[in-house]
Amino acid sequence: MLTCTLSTFIHLFMPNTSNSPQEKTPAPAIRAYLGGSFDPVHNGHLEVAISVYQHLLPIATQLQYTLHVSLLPNARSPFKTQSTDPNHRLAMLKLATESTPIQINELELWQAPPVYTIDSVRTLRQQYPNDSLIFIMGMDSAHSLDKWKDGLRLTDHVNLWVFNRQSSTDVSDDISEKFTDRTISSKNNTATTQDVNFLKTQLPLSLQPHITDSPIELLTPTIQQSSDSLNSNSTNPNNTDPTSTDLKSPDLKNAKQGRIYIDSRPITAVSSTQIREQLQKLDDQTNKMPVAERQIASIASINDIISNTESNPLAKWLNPAVYQYIIAHQLYSAAQFR
Repeated sequence: MLTCTLSTFIHLFMPNTSNSPQEKTPAPAIRAYLGGSFDPVHNGHLEVAISVYQHLLPIATQLQYTLHVSLLPNARSPFKTQSTDPNHRLAMLKLATESTPIQINELELWQAPPVYTIDSVRTLRQQYPNDSLIFIMGMDSAHSLDKWKDGLRLTDHVNLWVFNRQSSTDVSDDISEKFTDRTISSKNNTATTQDVNFLKTQLPLSLQPHITDSPIELLTPTIQQSSDSLNSNSTNPNNTDPTSTDLKSPDLKNAKQGRIYIDSRPITAVSSTQIREQLQKLDDQTNKMPVAERQIASIASINDIISNTESNPLAKWLNPAVYQYIIAHQLYSAAQFR
């Protein structure tokens, strides 16, 4: 199972800033996005985003490209009566990503719903025509892309990084946020060939030819462009194009079509729905206490999270600052949804 070791990477961290449509990066860039409602944001989200960042950073460094890995919160869903205000979700995202390399992109957050992923990736491709774009999702979402609006056309605009994640039985949660207890079958939490082959079959049939075994091939549009430049200047002895290294993809025949990389490593089994339910249970319990005892109970829960107490499941799931924000603003309480 992946572990979120944020302190290990502090010396590599970039500023936590919100992207804007006007932002331009002069040098080629690699941009990866993890979408979801983040209601609330939890450690599973950060594990996925930081894992992608860790894997792409050495590649970006060698290619001399800038790297942006962003959480892409969606607008309030018109089909949810319990959606949390976008301002609260954004505030919690900022707390969760503070002192990490992960950024926040507000492209979808303030749009009137419904907002479709296909429209977002088209917009991102228009904003960054020369960059490598990667959309991160779980296998549960990738498996159902044929049910999304133009979901099978996502690879016309972006590459996909798909994590080993299956649909849960809880249909009330947003599909992009479901985690389950299923993990890779190997005893050492590593994928066997059988595991990987099974995961590949979970994609819609029309997308399976785009599967690649290497995340480097998710950069093929950028590498193809650099490779073309390298070939055109092959007589220049001063050419130092980094794509002439071993990072160059062996197969660039279809560079304009997005690739799909399946990351078979298991990820934390947690969903925002589970967290909301747990918070509501705690709220029910504390509301039955006298005011003084209720305050002590809230402080005890925060201390549990800070000290990572195993008996408190919220300690494994929530950033302490996010939990404090939830308590301070009385989010996800049972009374909120009555």
